[in-house]
Amino acid sequence: QVQLVESGGGLVQPGGSLRLSCAASGSIFSINAMAWYRQAPGNQRELVAAITSGGSTSYGDFVKGRFTISRDYAKNTVYLQMNRLNAEDTAVYYCNVNGLLPGPFHAVDFISWGQGTQVTVSS
Repeated sequence: QVQLVESGGGLVQPGGSLRLSCAASGSIFSINAMAWYRQAPGNQRELVAAITSGGSTSYGDFVKGRFTISRDYAKNTVYLQMNRLNAEDTAVYYCNVNGLLPGPFHAVDFISWGQGTQVTVSS
């Protein structure tokens, strides 16, 4: 019922930048938080950044001011601007959205994951 379409991944040299996008569509009543996670081979999935409906943001410790998460409320889209990338940022990046779907009697919680987009930082 909720579709997430991610884009923007790819190959970039160390020190370079990428911008990821994730657009949510479907029968969405409202969206609470939108977030980006990442998972490198052999590692657990970890939170990169999150933004709430009120615009509050949080970041993983490893971000260290390099990434910025933002949100277009009208388009139900979340962005992740990544600067000063390094090899340790190589991973599959996943979009995560939670919110409410319209229900017959009351709204219903949902959590959706995107299909993932590969980010590779290499010279």
